[in-house]
Amino acid sequence: MDTFDQNHIWHPYAKIPNEVKTHVVESADGVYLNLAGNKRVIDGMSSWWSAIHGYNHPTLNQAAQAQLGKISHVMFGGLTHEPAITLAKTLVDITPEHLSKVFFTDSGSVAVEAALKMALQYWHNQGQSKKHKFVTIRGGYHGDTFGAMSVCDPNNGMHHLFSGVLPKHYFVQSPSMVAMDEALQDLTLTLQQNADSIAAMILEPVVQGAGGMRIYNPQYLTRAKALCKQHNVLFILDEIATGFGRTGELFALEYVDVDPDILCLGKALTGGYMTLAATLTTDEIAQGVGTLMHGPTFMASPLACAVANASIELLLNSPWQDNIANIEAILNSELSSLRAHSKVADVRILGAIGVVELAEEINMEKVQNLLIEKGVWLRPYGKLLYTMPPFIISKQELLLVTKAIKAVIEEL
Repeated sequence: MDTFDQNHIWHPYAKIPNEVKTHVVESADGVYLNLAGNKRVIDGMSSWWSAIHGYNHPTLNQAAQAQLGKISHVMFGGLTHEPAITLAKTLVDITPEHLSKVFFTDSGSVAVEAALKMALQYWHNQGQSKKHKFVTIRGGYHGDTFGAMSVCDPNNGMHHLFSGVLPKHYFVQSPSMVAMDEALQDLTLTLQQNADSIAAMILEPVVQGAGGMRIYNPQYLTRAKALCKQHNVLFILDEIATGFGRTGELFALEYVDVDPDILCLGKALTGGYMTLAATLTTDEIAQGVGTLMHGPTFMASPLACAVANASIELLLNSPWQDNIANIEAILNSELSSLRAHSKVADVRILGAIGVVELAEEINMEKVQNLLIEKGVWLRPYGKLLYTMPPFIISKQELLLVTKAIKAVIEEL
């Protein structure tokens, strides 16, 4: 471990000095990270679910290099450029038909902030400024900025320390894969009693990411959207983690063809190359919002947009659905039997997502060291040992990941 890094650089959800060893990455290619000390490991995390094409991809490299020769950054205030226009056209084309307006941001958290602002400004301009709260399901995660934190799970989430200063919103029961009636009853009651003060509902469709890696019945989305429409509440879907094929559909909302009023995208948008996100909405909401009071410095970065265009084209022209189906089949074949293991509480699999929830908290440093010894990089947290690999991973490489997961559980 680099001692300067350990003593001077903050890492996500860590202290200084960092108590858990960090590993120096010297280079990366395909699905592999090349660590200092000549250690080569399969990245089963896609760098937090974003590097769907793997690393050092020639198509994405070329897109970045070509754009660098033109312009890497220019302010988006009063100016525009072809990469942003092309990307916006593509996003409008591949998302639900009624989503026709695009606001670019520089991270997923800020995409959520923009979505919340859209909802608040929309109702304010309709003369309903008292509609300034949000409703969401428990177990959610929407980012680390203050607005995003306020709609993350208030008790079991990563932001409970800030609960005393965050705006108070409404949290309703989360649905499960097999049961959703009680969750819908809770939402119904909350909307009946508080719709006059609720601007929008926000949730991650089908899969809740960093809040617990839970998978729930897609039909909940259809029913929740209908309830929101009935009670004059906007419906926001956060597809930052689930978008661009991760669940087996291009977007998780396609499991039931639900139409959100606002949609947040990020992570895999650029194939893990650049930080970029987007918030899409309808003509009606855009007209109601008017001037959206937001504008990041690196909004619609030409370099990021150029790479995003190349990444989406690469994805759509690949057999991505077959690749995801093959990943899901291997994960099911290799991990499902762990449900009977005495140390395992649950196994959840959907698309290119494989989650093993253990009965007890994981010692992250111990587990990561064991995994690295076995040639695999995963980032467990809490009780969760999971993989969300690049879509290009081969059967043999994925089997190494699942074998490592099973071996680590035996060694705990």
